[in-house]
Amino acid sequence: MFTAAAALALSIGLAGAPAVAASTGASANAVAGVQAVHQLKESTKLVTQGPYDICDYTKSRPILHGGSSGRAVQQAQCYLNQAIGAGLDEDGDFGRLTKSATEDFQQCAGIVDDGIIGAQTWSFLSFWANAPDAPFC
Repeated sequence: MFTAAAALALSIGLAGAPAVAASTGASANAVAGVQAVHQLKESTKLVTQGPYDICDYTKSRPILHGGSSGRAVQQAQCYLNQAIGAGLDEDGDFGRLTKSATEDFQQCAGIVDDGIIGAQTWSFLSFWANAPDAPFC
């Protein structure tokens, strides 16, 4: 359980934690716990859209299917290329090849293989494309 001092130490980061402990009388264990949580958060940062995302066409994650087009399709095509080596042109057109690659990915990931990129497929695609050790099917 965090004390107010431990929460304050967490909010100002590792460098200020000992000073907060000294000035508030927080126990060394509380400060050590805060430091451990902070270090865990730093070491397990999730890969997100932006500079850490291998594909950076858009942040949008609409439902995609045959006939869809645009930057979100390019994002999905890039993810498919990274995740399973689909070899798709990242042209933004959700055609026959993109649908087939989507179904292949969904089968490999063990999710519903309907060829539609919805929330679950986006989640898996993003994770697999950005994971350095993601398994290829």
